[in-house]
Amino acid sequence: VMRKGDAPLDMRGRCSAGQKVLASVVIRLALAETFCLNCGILTLDEPTTNLDEANKAGLAHALARIILGRQAQQNFQLICITHDEEFVKMMNEELSSSADFNLPEYYFRVVRQEQGNSGKYFSQIERVKWDDM
Repeated sequence: VMRKGDAPLDMRGRCSAGQKVLASVVIRLALAETFCLNCGILTLDEPTTNLDEANKAGLAHALARIILGRQAQQNFQLICITHDEEFVKMMNEELSSSADFNLPEYYFRVVRQEQGNSGKYFSQIERVKWDDM
């Protein structure tokens, strides 16, 4: 039950797919932060699926706070698997706006390409400068 002012609102069955995904991601991040304080890797697979722009921005902000909080931890890495380059730009903007954080020079983009018209595919890994986004 959610409240708007003094009125209770029954929200069962009223959440969009994006709201459900966001709730799931937030719960997983909270669990990871609670139980894995010294874990070295946080991996997210398509975290922006079904999210609208406002929720993507909120997720980028939350992840930036986690990264900033963990920057002193030597073994921390965030692996974000996404097709959403706008989200990558949001993460870049969130992190570069912090004076306490130095962005790495590069991020890696993996592209799947077909070899001719053979039906065979290969992955190409590109090292991309943040400034080239």
